[in-house]
Amino acid sequence: MRKGFITNRLRSNKKSVDIPIENKMETMQGEKFVWIDLRNPDRNDVEKLAKKYNFNELNIEDCMTKFELPKLDSYDNHFFVILHFPPLAQKIGKSKNSQLSIFVGKDFLVTVHQGDLKPLVELVEICKIDSDQQRKKRLLGESSGSLLHEILDVLVDDLLHTSRKIIANLDDIEDRVFDETKPVARSIALLRREINRLRRIANPLKKFVLEIARNVKRFSGSEEDELTLYYDDVIDHIDKVIETLEESRETMEIYKDTDFVLSNEKTNKVLAVLTIIFTLAIPATVIGTFYGMNINLPGGIGSNSMVLGPFTSFIVIIIASAIPAIMMFAYFKKLGWISS
Repeated sequence: MRKGFITNRLRSNKKSVDIPIENKMETMQGEKFVWIDLRNPDRNDVEKLAKKYNFNELNIEDCMTKFELPKLDSYDNHFFVILHFPPLAQKIGKSKNSQLSIFVGKDFLVTVHQGDLKPLVELVEICKIDSDQQRKKRLLGESSGSLLHEILDVLVDDLLHTSRKIIANLDDIEDRVFDETKPVARSIALLRREINRLRRIANPLKKFVLEIARNVKRFSGSEEDELTLYYDDVIDHIDKVIETLEESRETMEIYKDTDFVLSNEKTNKVLAVLTIIFTLAIPATVIGTFYGMNINLPGGIGSNSMVLGPFTSFIVIIIASAIPAIMMFAYFKKLGWISS
């Protein structure tokens, strides 16, 4: 095993912290083949394997790139495939995919990744230790095609688990959509982005697993029919993921439209209240504007009207302002513009 270190810089409390990330190359010998797993690969290690197993230089460049479109290239003695999966620990709204590059031959299987695919890392650990001999024998005791099925199976199961987390988030958003006290537009947008990202992973994944199942038959020997059934099971799980995501997408569209309608309704209510308040205040504003001027007006400056005492003018102005407002309120109520 070869180890190196790359430095990741994280910012916490305005301080930078250097966290080492290991470069690992694990070699696990099976009965009929060898499994080599490269985590955060070093170019020298990949080039050594390329010389040993006659890998294409373009495939080497592809697997060293952190993001490459899914692809499958078939050669005489092996085939190369790039697949994308979501990291298990990723939070909703984080638009990051993890790339897995695989070289598959009759006597070897090489996996290249960044180390954030937890199910794959766990399989590597199982093959390194002796605590689970039965599963270790199942992983390394048959063929490279069988091991590749195990890898795809755990990663697709992880993808299925992620799609079920989407369903759980949908239930939470449903409650929040109808709660006027909680803003939900941002949550809807983030979840829609997550659903679309998973759809971009799952839809091509089905196509490439079908291609893998056809190509791997060259290296499966007597277990060809059994492997076909196993890969069909993986494809069935991918179909479930796609179906779940399509249903979630339709549901999110409904929630988006519902939130838009409810938000507009709430905004219209606020504007209606403000408009009514402003309208009812118009008579007082008009009368107050006239009597606020420093000129002689009936009941104003220079008037000797003292019917109701020294505040006669004030009382008359208030009554003159209130009567039109009350009349408008009653009229709006009759028209149904003011609900009970």
